[in-house]
Amino acid sequence: MGPTQLAAQDHGKRVASVFEMEEEGFSLFHGSEVPLEHAENPPLKRKKGPAPKMLGNEVCSVCGDKASGFHYNVLSCEGCKGFFRRSVIKGAQYVCKNGGKCEMDMYMRRKCQECRLRKCQEAGMREQCVLSEEQIRLKKLKKQEDDQARTVVVRPNPPSPPNTPYKLTPEQLGMIEKLVAAQQQCNQRSFTDRLKVTPWPQASDPHNREARQQRFAHFTELAIISVQEIVDFAKQLPGFLELTREDQIALLKTSTIEVMLLETSRRYNPETESITFLKDLSYNRDDFAKAGLQFEFINPIFEFSKGMNDLQLNDAEYALLIAINIFSADRPNVQDQSLVERLQHTYVEALHSYICIHRPNDHLMFPRMLMKLVSLRTLSSVHSEQVFALRLQDKKLPPLLSEIWDVHE
Repeated sequence: MGPTQLAAQDHGKRVASVFEMEEEGFSLFHGSEVPLEHAENPPLKRKKGPAPKMLGNEVCSVCGDKASGFHYNVLSCEGCKGFFRRSVIKGAQYVCKNGGKCEMDMYMRRKCQECRLRKCQEAGMREQCVLSEEQIRLKKLKKQEDDQARTVVVRPNPPSPPNTPYKLTPEQLGMIEKLVAAQQQCNQRSFTDRLKVTPWPQASDPHNREARQQRFAHFTELAIISVQEIVDFAKQLPGFLELTREDQIALLKTSTIEVMLLETSRRYNPETESITFLKDLSYNRDDFAKAGLQFEFINPIFEFSKGMNDLQLNDAEYALLIAINIFSADRPNVQDQSLVERLQHTYVEALHSYICIHRPNDHLMFPRMLMKLVSLRTLSSVHSEQVFALRLQDKKLPPLLSEIWDVHE
């Protein structure tokens, strides 16, 4: 993995210093490995309700393997079920080397994807079923968000007398100004690292191995820059350096991917449906896929970014939301939870007052923003699955990302 190893070498010297706090350098992370996570001639439309009972000797309508149930309207095995789902979600286009004349069986299903997909369609598998399954998944995620809403520490201000306008205290105003300035400073510093990033290859062949490696190296180097930016910002948050070194590490380690996703959403362009890094490097969903990421991770990123873009947050609101995310007392290995809660409460109060002043007619904006933090918890879990998938593909992450995401080779 030449370009990736080159990326690791380029940034290796900076890994130890990035997370160096006020005293001597120290290794930030000590983590564990990421955990692992229809009948023949079917009618065009089956009535809703439970599928017929299985007798135990049914075979897949596509390849003849043992069937596990009705999937996408057809009696099929787990392998053909997963193959059809992935093909539909990715919009895959396959080419048969035999002119589309392959006889599909348990052996040939691994050899010819075009004929396997055609057989799935001929057997009656329906793309609409895959989409409806995705909608069910989104509903489940929404339910998880509702269940996890209590993880966000919110202590509303005491009821104000009628017609009493909200005001930000001088301390809150100073804090917000400091956060916005720190964020701009960190972003500006990142722009200077652009020339150090492996160029995005121009090769159009998606199967070109060297180009795939360069794209992966390109994205991991962008991630490194983002991590460095987040750590620099966190160290400037009022109250962060009051925490013990261990709690600083625990908060940074578990919040970094969520803050990265928040920062990514700021760079989303709804007109082109792309995300821009370092001022003018823009990427759409296909670019993410070409870098080795799975659509199961890519699609939620773009869905989240679009939802955040719809809120039309300004720099101050983003900065406060990021600070609230970092100071989450329920993170693993946080020792002084009461102090972290008090620090988070300071930012929650400031955000609440800020929104009441600047969006007086939108009473749902404050809870909407906090619910986005809950959505990030779900996205963080999806990210862990993506990191594990990359390991299965033998894609090695640079040392900094391996440490922060608990990947140990």
